[in-house]
Amino acid sequence: MNLQGIDHVEFYVGDASEEAGRLCTAYGFDVLGRAAGPGHESVLLGQGGIRLVLTTGLTGEHPATEYVLRHGDGLATIAIGTATPDETLAEAVHQGAVPLTLAAPGERTRIAAFGDVAHTFVAPGEVEARFGAAPTGGPALLAAIDHVAVCVPAGDLGPTVRFYEKALGFGEIFEEYIEVGDQAMNSKVVQSPSGEVTVTILEPDPGRHPGQIDGFIEAHGGAGVQHLAFRTDDIATAVRTFAERGVGFLTTPGSYYDELERRLGRVGVPLDTLRELNVLVDRDNEGELFQIFAHSTHPRRTFFVEIIERLGALTFGSANIKALYQAVERERARTGPGAGVPL
Repeated sequence: MNLQGIDHVEFYVGDASEEAGRLCTAYGFDVLGRAAGPGHESVLLGQGGIRLVLTTGLTGEHPATEYVLRHGDGLATIAIGTATPDETLAEAVHQGAVPLTLAAPGERTRIAAFGDVAHTFVAPGEVEARFGAAPTGGPALLAAIDHVAVCVPAGDLGPTVRFYEKALGFGEIFEEYIEVGDQAMNSKVVQSPSGEVTVTILEPDPGRHPGQIDGFIEAHGGAGVQHLAFRTDDIATAVRTFAERGVGFLTTPGSYYDELERRLGRVGVPLDTLRELNVLVDRDNEGELFQIFAHSTHPRRTFFVEIIERLGALTFGSANIKALYQAVERERARTGPGAGVPL
């Protein structure tokens, strides 16, 4: 199966223009085009190699309207690029993927992935052509979609991983059991053969106290995308710029940085900068990665954004995943249980 990277993702939202304005102001996206179809209107945003489609349903029957009623605004479709979309779809269905009813005439057939989230396959440049997209302007602080993080109910981790392995030919590249206080969760990461499409899947441990993954599933109304990670080539500049534009980020205790050099030695971003900006750092066998997580602006406190820089690292280090969930727990303790994600 000849899969390339994530071509674009589509969010179903209550007001596409309003959400586009927020993302342009906070993260520097450009509006590349607007389109309308039967029962919906959409906005295409771009920055670097990232393409986001924001779709609002204008009738009660449109899938975007139904999705927003069930889940609130959220990521509904992950479109994967391929030179042969029709053949790739046929192969995925042959391997057990379930095709879904088209949202509108002329759209690509989607296949069920997890919860109400779907995949579709598109040719390079197809989404830009659909919107008559204008080129992006100015320098891009964000370069690409690094990975998608998903929360699934207890018992669904294994079947979700098997779907990606069998229907799409992905491989499992990382596994972690994470304990934070009296709660715990299982995490597995699957990746396309090209290494360009990465999905992190999180499942709560039902034998432990209900925690933040349970909170997401309850607030979201089932499995869904918890966060989208945008890759940058300069995390310090990106975080400073976004913070100046009003983006809030999770904080990290000073003790994390006090122990950092002992744990990892010297790293590619100065320790003082990491401490100042609350950026986490970890490494795998290939290099280092730097991550930070934004506060959620979602009314249900579900979806949020991650910023990540990779200096050689291809997968994920163990410590940062636990550090994220420790940071989330600090926020839950400060503000109340909510949905169990950054606020």
